[in-house]
Formats: sequence, structure tokens, C-alpha cells
Amino acid sequence: MDIKWLEDFLSLAQTRNFSRSAQERNVTQSALSRRIRSLEAWVGADLVDRSTYPLILTPAGKLFSNSAVEAMRLLNDTRALLRVENKDENMLSISAGHTLSLNFLPKWLQTVEARFGQLRTRVLPTNVHDSVLSLVEGNCDLLLCYHHSDLPIELDPARFEYINLGGELVLPVSAPKRSGFAAFSLPGSRVAPTSQLGYTAGSFFARVVERIVARVDQPCFLVNSYESDLAELLKTMALSGLGLAWLPESCIRRELTEGKLVAAGGEQWNMTLEIRLFRAIDNRKPALLRLWENLQQH
Repeated sequence: MDIKWLEDFLSLAQTRNFSRSAQERNVTQSALSRRIRSLEAWVGADLVDRSTYPLILTPAGKLFSNSAVEAMRLLNDTRALLRVENKDENMLSISAGHTLSLNFLPKWLQTVEARFGQLRTRVLPTNVHDSVLSLVEGNCDLLLCYHHSDLPIELDPARFEYINLGGELVLPVSAPKRSGFAAFSLPGSRVAPTSQLGYTAGSFFARVVERIVARVDQPCFLVNSYESDLAELLKTMALSGLGLAWLPESCIRRELTEGKLVAAGGEQWNMTLEIRLFRAIDNRKPALLRLWENLQQH
């Protein structure tokens, strides 16, 4: 059982509306619905009567709601107590997507430490949604994420500020044939659609690929042969010659140089994302303020 399911359920119990709770929880309505279904499966009973509008809690839902409120109160009180007891003003926690955690963050930290001095950091790799939520809920000091004007990270500029750390090219790649050309290439055809190693629906990179395909003024014929949330896993599948995958350049730089992967389409199939570092403006941790000042000067 995921604690976020409890938070989703308590939000729904208050708003009695899936759409409003999804907005409040910063998730899609379908994702919220899946999480409530997962919670009901874990509990073993229906918690929400979906046949009414506004929706109401079932008798089981009302009973569970009381327990959930008390459980969240105890968990939050205990967490607050432990944070005070174990607070380390020199430790910076960084929440970041898996790809950035693996491929960008280590080298970036090296560069920063070369001019700033040694940093004490704790990296929290997770998906984009949960990393954003971690910053909003005060569970990390810094958020490292991708950003694009078509796929913005919605954070209140009155509460959060950011620094642009550079860009990341996302491009379609495939293992090569003996000729050196991509074994799987765009745009494919209606008769022979290209095998795609896709991202799970709703994930950030799935939305990136959807946006790329939508903006190219050319029909594209793809069939998903495999799906995953993780770019590194799709890279492994692409190297095995199982299909085409859109991957961040930092994830495949060596493989492109060595010719193990090759571009599977022209530049129109690429997208450049910003890499942004966010912080909460009211976070006054001394180590964070010193780092932020140094970053702004460079």
C-alpha cells in the first residue's frame, strides 16, 4: 500500500469529485482513479460510491476515512519529530527523475564541487510527478527536472524559483543494420509499421514522444512492442535490436559514438528539453542558500 493512496483518498473524501481531487493532487484523473482502485483492492472493499454525483463514501469508505485521517496524523507528527531530531543543515536532498539521476547529476555535481567545494547530498531518484510533489511537500531541498514550454512543470513562481542548467536532446534511435542505417526507422508505413519501444502512458517521456509525433507534419506509423517507465531499460532493449526508442542524448552518448545505436529519423523527430533546478524560496537552509548564490553567479 502506497501512502499516496491514502492522501488521494482523503482528498477525494473532501472534494467528492475526481476531477477536483486530481487537480489538487497534481495527477491526471485516470491516474487518480487507478490509485483509488488500488487502495480499494488493498482494503478489500469499495470505498467510493461512483453512481452518485457528487460521489459519496460507502459505509466501508466512511469507516476507513476515520482510520486514514488518524493514521496520516500519526505519520506526519512522527515524521516532523524525526526531522527535527535528525536535521542536518549541511545535507542537501535532491529529488530527480531516474534518467537525470543516472546521467546528468553525477557530472554536474563534480563541476559544482570543483568551484564550490565538497557538497553533502542525498539523491532521491523517482518519477517526474513524485519528484515535483516531493519539492512541493517539503521533502527535498532541490528538484532537478526536464522542462519544455509544451510540457511545463507547474510550480507557483511566488513559492519556487529555478535556474536553467542547460539542455537535453531527445531523439529516436535504433540498433544499426550491417549497412549502418537504422534497423528501425521513422516514419514507418501503414503496411509495415515501425516497432517502437515506448514509454508507459502518462509518464513524462511518453508525453514528450506524443508531442514530437503530433507536431511533425508527416504521418507516422508505429506499433508498441515493449513499454517501460525507464529510459535505461528501453536503451537496453534498443541495443538488443528489438525496436526504436526515443532516448535522452546523455543516456546514449557513448553508444552513438561507438555506432551501437544510430539516429532513426531526421531532426524533425527530435526535441530539446531544458534542465531546470528548482528550490522553494522559503527554504532558508544555509547550505542551500550558499549553493544557490554560487549557481546564480555562474
